[in-house]
Amino acid sequence: MRESIAAIFSGTPRTLTLQTIGIPKLRADEILVRILGCTLCGSDLHTYAGKRSVAVPTVLGHEIVGEIVEFGPESPQRDASGAMLTIGDRVTWAIVAACQDCFFCKHDLWPKCTRATKYGHERLVPQRELLGGLAEYGLLVTGTAIYRLPPELPLEVACPANCATATVAAALEAAGSLVETTVAITGAGLLGLTAAAMARSQGAKAVIAVDIVESRLARARQFGATHVCSPNHFAGLANELTDGRGVDAMIELSGSTEAIALATPHVRIGGTIVLVGSVFPGPVWEISPEQIVRRSLTIRGVHNYSPRHLETAIRFLSESHTRYPFADLVSTWFPLAEVQSAFALAEDGRHIRIGIKSASEAHTFR
Repeated sequence: MRESIAAIFSGTPRTLTLQTIGIPKLRADEILVRILGCTLCGSDLHTYAGKRSVAVPTVLGHEIVGEIVEFGPESPQRDASGAMLTIGDRVTWAIVAACQDCFFCKHDLWPKCTRATKYGHERLVPQRELLGGLAEYGLLVTGTAIYRLPPELPLEVACPANCATATVAAALEAAGSLVETTVAITGAGLLGLTAAAMARSQGAKAVIAVDIVESRLARARQFGATHVCSPNHFAGLANELTDGRGVDAMIELSGSTEAIALATPHVRIGGTIVLVGSVFPGPVWEISPEQIVRRSLTIRGVHNYSPRHLETAIRFLSESHTRYPFADLVSTWFPLAEVQSAFALAEDGRHIRIGIKSASEAHTFR
């Protein structure tokens, strides 16, 4: 029987166990991939530390790039954009496999599919264990939007595409046209850096990156931010850049209620607020409904994305990864056998992303 090593999280904080799992016989249009790389997202770190509840046991990891090794008997062998797929192709895939037929799928809310499979978040069940990136092999189930990756796209750039980059693509779509606008981005982690670069690529005139960490603000300039500041200095800068009108759009990626409260008064009349970072319970954001009405504000929540956003993300990275230093954001790779060391380093907060590769390909750099 074919087998795969996988790192299993069973609910005990900061504990992963390497186990051997049988690779199932493929059904229908399923695809088997060899995992080339998986980067550790913030949600992985929260789960690992016991700060986030998930169904266990599970294989974590969803920022994944794989290499196709086998097609199921009914696989169409085309990706979601219609491009041909062959054995050996490097691919990424949407974080949620959706039924495409339920109420939410039909209303362009694929992440909320009532029969969803969410990679890196599923409880292990027989023949369906290999649904996370912290393994040697992965199973792509029915309903997965798969995309072939351009050969020139480096692994360290491609891995976060199906989480951070695609989510940012969805957030900027929700913000509307950014041509000649002034955009505020609160939170300058991977999503914030990506949002700055993508907003500039979409024609934003000014991009203000807001964060409490000086090193993140310095890095934001490398990713297209025209201005950077701490939350306490945002009001003055926003007013200065817009003649007192306020910014056209705020993309909130920090998850900080305090940051939202500080920035909201400085979104212009008719402006848009897109909330992305508030994915964990926190303090209540108080805003007067009268202010929303009189200022004609649009407030949107964005959680994950639809397949078209992943396609947009791949295209953006292909066009922009040499302009902005995305490859530098994955600072260290570990072999799967050292996965706990990888998590320990990721938790110290100095790294944007840490990655896991198979033992034969892993290396540490920078």
